Amino acid sequence: MPVSADTLRLHLEYSKWASQRLLDAAAKLSPEELARDFQTSDKTLAGTLAHIFAADRIWLSRVNGISPTGAQAGAFLSDEDRDFGRLQTAWPDVLDRWRAWAEPLTDEQALQRISYRDMKGTPYETPLWQIVLHVVNHATHHRGTVSGFLRSMGHTPPALDLIAFYRSL
Repeated sequence: MPVSADTLRLHLEYSKWASQRLLDAAAKLSPEELARDFQTSDKTLAGTLAHIFAADRIWLSRVNGISPTGAQAGAFLSDEDRDFGRLQTAWPDVLDRWRAWAEPLTDEQALQRISYRDMKGTPYETPLWQIVLHVVNHATHHRGTVSGFLRSMGHTPPALDLIAFYRSL
C-alpha cells in the first residue's frame, strides 16, 4: 500500500507540529519534573523526548545514505543530546532538515527501496515510504508516553491527535 510523496510530506509536517507542541509544553516544567524517573526504558520525560529526537536524526541519516554502526552508532544519543536546552534547538533543526529532504521527493522516489544498516550493522532494504511512516509512527508512540507522563504529574498535555493537526491546516 504505497502512499504519495505529498502524503509523506504531510505526515512529516504533522510529526514536526506535534513534537514542537510537546517540546513547548515540556519547557514549562521544572527541572525536577523533566528528570522524574518513570521507570520506563528512557526513564524520564526529557529522556523520552531525546529518544524521539535521536531516532528522527538517525533515520534522516539513513535516508541520506549514511548508516552509523558499531562505535559510530554509540553516538545515537549522547549526554549532550539529553540536555533539554540543546534538545529545544537541535530537534527543530532535524525536523526542518526532514522537511527540506522531503520537499523534492517524487511519488516514484517514495516507492524506491533504500539500503541501510541498523546500529548493529545488519543490512536492510526497505521502501522509502515505509521508512517515513515508521519515523512518524515511532515519534507518535513515544509522544503518547510523554503525554502520559505530563498527566501523571498533573499537567494537561497539548492536543497531539492527527485530526487536530488536520483541523489546524
